[in-house]
Amino acid sequence: MTLVVALGLPLAAAAAPAADSVPLAADTPGKTASGTAFTAPKSWLETQRATVTILTAPENDTALAIVEIAKATGAQDAVAQAWKAYRPSVNHPVKLVSKLAAQDGWDERDVVEYETSPNELLAVQAVALRHGDTWTVLIIDGHQGTVEKRDSAIGLVFESLRPGGYRRETFAGKQAHPLDARRIAELTSFIQDSMKQLNVPGVAIALYDRGKVVYEGGFGVRELGKPDPVDANTLFMIASNTKGLSTLLLAKLADEGKLRWDEPVTDVYPSFRLGNADTTKRVEVKNLVCACTGVPRKDFEWIFDSSPATPASDTFVQLAATTPTSGFGEVFQYNNLMASAAGYIGGHLVYPDRELGAAYDAAMQADIFGPLGMTSTTLDYSKAMASSDHATPHGIDLDGNVKIANDGLDKQIAPFRPAGAAWSSVHDMIKYVQEELTPGRLPNGTQYISAVNALQRRQPSVPLGQDAYYGMGLIVDKTWGVPVIHHGGDLTGFHSDWFAFPDAGVGAVILTNGDSGGEIRDPFMRRILEVLYDGKPEAAASITAAAANLKAEIAKERLRLVIPADPALSARLAKHYVNADLGHIDVLHDGPTLYFDFGSWKSTIVSRVNDDKSVSFITADPGLVGFEFVVGTRNGHRTLTTRDGQHEYIYTEAAE
Repeated sequence: MTLVVALGLPLAAAAAPAADSVPLAADTPGKTASGTAFTAPKSWLETQRATVTILTAPENDTALAIVEIAKATGAQDAVAQAWKAYRPSVNHPVKLVSKLAAQDGWDERDVVEYETSPNELLAVQAVALRHGDTWTVLIIDGHQGTVEKRDSAIGLVFESLRPGGYRRETFAGKQAHPLDARRIAELTSFIQDSMKQLNVPGVAIALYDRGKVVYEGGFGVRELGKPDPVDANTLFMIASNTKGLSTLLLAKLADEGKLRWDEPVTDVYPSFRLGNADTTKRVEVKNLVCACTGVPRKDFEWIFDSSPATPASDTFVQLAATTPTSGFGEVFQYNNLMASAAGYIGGHLVYPDRELGAAYDAAMQADIFGPLGMTSTTLDYSKAMASSDHATPHGIDLDGNVKIANDGLDKQIAPFRPAGAAWSSVHDMIKYVQEELTPGRLPNGTQYISAVNALQRRQPSVPLGQDAYYGMGLIVDKTWGVPVIHHGGDLTGFHSDWFAFPDAGVGAVILTNGDSGGEIRDPFMRRILEVLYDGKPEAAASITAAAANLKAEIAKERLRLVIPADPALSARLAKHYVNADLGHIDVLHDGPTLYFDFGSWKSTIVSRVNDDKSVSFITADPGLVGFEFVVGTRNGHRTLTTRDGQHEYIYTEAAE
């Protein structure tokens, strides 16, 4: 269960901060009356009311409430008491209660989610933490867009909550065990058990230990219904793990004097623009993939209104229309378009006379994939699919069954490929991890990129929570007292990660071909640490909890869905809708089945009536489940509204 960070009630009706409250000048440690530790985020307001600590976001429309409950019959009772202490007038229906694995000194951890309607722009959640007989409840209560924007600050509060007197586990200063046959068997057994619990068709992993690859191989199948096994050379989409490889290209260019990290991007690529002129001027090369510029995530334009034939230059068109929503360096805001721009600018510096996409492809092959010996890695979707050893993506349908996924979005990333279009195998990716463990050095020992420029990519840009920060397409996590360098990758049916443990000289890669495979990655990281340092055995419990919660979430969502879509509601739809930013929707009926066709891809559609009586139509194909379109009218015309965290797009009916 992921901690949801998305809400939206005006605080004028909630617990407004005291008039004399002053925003915190820095992240500030605090304690509740019973001694529970937490950290309040910089720039937030902190107020105290009896047993309730209220942290208010700078936008003044989002609050976190930390409430102490001396005694409760269980998590739901503790949460109910917490709401009465914080905002007694609020009474959202409970949607789902999920259990997280007990850890960080807590004997029990439960997440309570609430029913809301999409037009309310709410995401209300409570987390109940028990230590002995005492409960600490964290309530998240605010505006959907603000909560997404302030995700890392909310993560800081959640991650820092610790019972009084609890001492965190640390591996700092400990000698790591070698990955011998027994320890490798423990890791492969963990992968196989995790696959079984989460119904992941196929997983490949590779392990590197102090100078050599000690294991590479696969488990399960490349495609359900076919016997072909996953092996070390099976190609998977690595999605956002393309970003770290792209910034490695920038490091090489820095060595060659073709760019400087502190050079304004407009000096390197004069046509670079953002929707804000001041921010445009401030963006240096090192900021292109830092997630620190204030530019928000904005994926719907490439998801709904692009195709594999869209020109690479569209990255810069979309960025020029994207306005920052936070201050420069203020918060972590992930943005695929900025990473796409970084790769294309790098390719342009290598091959200035070629089209942007062709230049990037050639530069990555010549300067990164080739030298590292990543002979199977490719940015070409068709080439990967033509390979005799490639994985097929799998999604989960609305009844919880694993099926071959609709791969429409996997193809859509091609025009923005520096952000996430690469295919690779664990055999290839472990060579990249080796380079990260020996910064800038090729597998043969040659120093190909200077260590100083390879390591520049790990410099902190913005925090991701309590103990992790983002670099340039890399995450550095120090939760356990030793650094872990890694990054995840997510597209339809493909979820991956790689890990470098510099203090131990150990590296790992995990590639999966099922949407539930994403649940294995963090526990796998934890399990490696447990094996290396004799850590507390927590990873297995995290997998068990994730599997149970996933099953419960799917079952709960299914209860309110009408499949096929309600025919009476479907009949009221227009045949065509248009939006200036996202293109068009063609509404298609095939007997009882409803489809939305977006041009490059289409999906079956189901319906739901929300608590406020609004009607939602929702994409339902495995791998594409969850894009929501709310029915409405504007100026006498029928509309469909879809939203991401900070943007709203209204499709209006078009003439037939």
